[in-house]
Amino acid sequence: MLQASSTADMVSPAHSFHKRVEEVKPSKSDINKLILDYLTKEGYPLAAAKFSKEANLQPYQDDELIHARHSIIHSIHSGDVQKAINTINELDPEVLDRNPSLHFDLLRLHLVELIRNCNSNPGGDITPALAFAAEELAPRAPSNDSFMEDLEKTMTLLVFPSDKLEPDLVVLLEPSLRRKVAEKVNMAILGRQKSQKEATIRKLIRLRAWAEDSARSHNIDLPHQINLDLTGNTVKTAGEKF
Repeated sequence: MLQASSTADMVSPAHSFHKRVEEVKPSKSDINKLILDYLTKEGYPLAAAKFSKEANLQPYQDDELIHARHSIIHSIHSGDVQKAINTINELDPEVLDRNPSLHFDLLRLHLVELIRNCNSNPGGDITPALAFAAEELAPRAPSNDSFMEDLEKTMTLLVFPSDKLEPDLVVLLEPSLRRKVAEKVNMAILGRQKSQKEATIRKLIRLRAWAEDSARSHNIDLPHQINLDLTGNTVKTAGEKF
């Protein structure tokens, strides 16, 4: 009579990939630099200042500049787009002067916020939204087909109730649009300040994904699944015992 295999016999041996990963450990100082870079680039001035002191690292950017970017990003996330535009122009007018596409994105987002406020109140006055669209967006739209398309989609929000909108219109009222515009603004400001436009860790994550895809496309032996583990635990393949 055959005996059932023990659990130990069924556990797959650790893949050699994990051993190679364990052998390449980044130093604590490198990790700290990545963290400070992220806090600085993403606009967390208080956290960046505190962490730089705790990690004994020099700040990567002037505290005042980080605060300015943080204020702008916060204004966009909270829907106060006009305040964000004013602050950008106070910080560096050329951020928008040299980037008409970004300027249009901000103006379009401001129009979305005006329409949102109008639709949130029964019988809301649409005059401010119409006036803003006519004065700020309509003159810019003919210069670019995508501008015209974006303006037409945005104006549709005035015609149909939110529960009757198509998915590509619903997204205009979701927080994701604010985040997308805020990220573009942050990158543009960083670029003007002669800094990398995004946190290094974002690039590393994309590079890691590309490396795995490239390796698999060339049939290089890898574990069945490699999770992006941020807990410090060793990542196991399917069937391995934790």
